[in-house]
Amino acid sequence: MFSLASILAHPTPASEEDKIGVAVTIPPLAKLVEEVGGERVRVFVLIPPGADPRTYELKPGQLEMLGKVKVFVRVGSGLCFENELTNRLMGNAGGVLLVNASEGIKVVGGDPHVWLSPRNAIIMVENIYRGLAEADPEGQAYYAQNKEKFQEKLLELDREIVRILSKAENRRFIVYHPAWGYFARDYGLTQIPIEREGKEPTMKSLIELVEEARKHHVKLVFASPEFNPKVAELVAREIEGRTVYLSPLDQNYVENLRRAALEIGRG
Repeated sequence: MFSLASILAHPTPASEEDKIGVAVTIPPLAKLVEEVGGERVRVFVLIPPGADPRTYELKPGQLEMLGKVKVFVRVGSGLCFENELTNRLMGNAGGVLLVNASEGIKVVGGDPHVWLSPRNAIIMVENIYRGLAEADPEGQAYYAQNKEKFQEKLLELDREIVRILSKAENRRFIVYHPAWGYFARDYGLTQIPIEREGKEPTMKSLIELVEEARKHHVKLVFASPEFNPKVAELVAREIEGRTVYLSPLDQNYVENLRRAALEIGRG
């Protein structure tokens, strides 16, 4: 038999149409919102998996969808494409609550990829909770319960990554796009980017990178579908290393970061 407290802590909408529409810019944000929002939200991702956020154009169906959302969650850490998306959304939907998921996070060196750190994600989840509770006060207790549960999961992920990397022999890895800076910072790693300042690598820069990798015996190259995997594969062959396909925009948030740690731990 359900108690009154249990019912109040788990209020759910009567139908799909009653759910709170939440737009997010990238797939990892969708995961964070879904974990907090649970059955009370419908999440719409503006940048689909595999697309380059810097060049992606919203489809007509997405623009129509924007008129149905009540909350818009953006990373808010300086991603250039988010400014345009924010303007488009605010022009298509009135009364939308804008949530900056990165509020309270220090952006380092202009690097906007703050979500690739479980420690940052704990703060982002807190910001998302506050936004959903403001937009849907009736669900506040439900959101709070979900938030605390997922934050504990992120804390455990952080501890697990520390354990995985504690005995890593080589703490350097190569990436095409330098998205893993916060992950590297948190766990004492060094990412070596192929692309620098948003520019395609030159032959000279590739030669220098290969020389650096050989000097430090680096064997791991992260490639992702959003950012020219062919070049990453070429670098891996030149250093007699291995290519691992790992997207910074993967929606399977916990599994993605755990896999990154496991691959780096392998060297």
